[in-house]
Amino acid sequence: MRILLVEDEPKAAQMLAKGLRNQGYSVDIASKSEDALYKVAVNTYDLIILDLVLPGQDGFSICRTVRATGNSLPILILTARDSVQDRVKGLDTGADDYLTKPYEYSELLARIRALLRRGSTTYTECIQVGDLRIDMGARSVTRCNQRISLTAKEYAILEYLGRKSGKLVSREELSEHAWDENFDAFSNVIDVYILRLRRKIDSGYDNKLLRTRRGEGYALISET
Repeated sequence: MRILLVEDEPKAAQMLAKGLRNQGYSVDIASKSEDALYKVAVNTYDLIILDLVLPGQDGFSICRTVRATGNSLPILILTARDSVQDRVKGLDTGADDYLTKPYEYSELLARIRALLRRGSTTYTECIQVGDLRIDMGARSVTRCNQRISLTAKEYAILEYLGRKSGKLVSREELSEHAWDENFDAFSNVIDVYILRLRRKIDSGYDNKLLRTRRGEGYALISET
């Protein structure tokens, strides 16, 4: 899943982005309101994490602008401004949740998961594709009750394919949700990861779940 982090403090932004990437999320960073709005206009995001104090427009204005375009992607305000008035204003201007600094990292991750559930009609706690089970709460994968060890990026790709199970996912769509804006669309990175995933989830099983349609994309399909 791809997140836009809007934070003007470089060290704080890099630390949070690193932590989120270690959890399998792809993260783009914007330090100014103009940059944030441009990225939202040209990229596909699953969530915005938004500070309120920014150069140019503040976070409230970003919320209003995003919502005025009809964009309904989840917005989590993450800020040191902890007054009741600010929390009410943030929610009234379009944010879905409001968390004040300092915060517990585990709570932030839980709120992100909750917003992603709320923002997608296909999100459930667990995805079952044949005998493959993806537990998004525990971020674990099993097949025939056997645990499969995945890297953060492998899990991110498999989770997204699982959300779209039974449907073809193009390379472009997969890159938009599993990588950040620095991804090289002409590289063979996606093919490498798909090959690794296929070895881990399909090796030794007659029913192959991860399918490739050459030139079109990939799909998780339970039918033989």
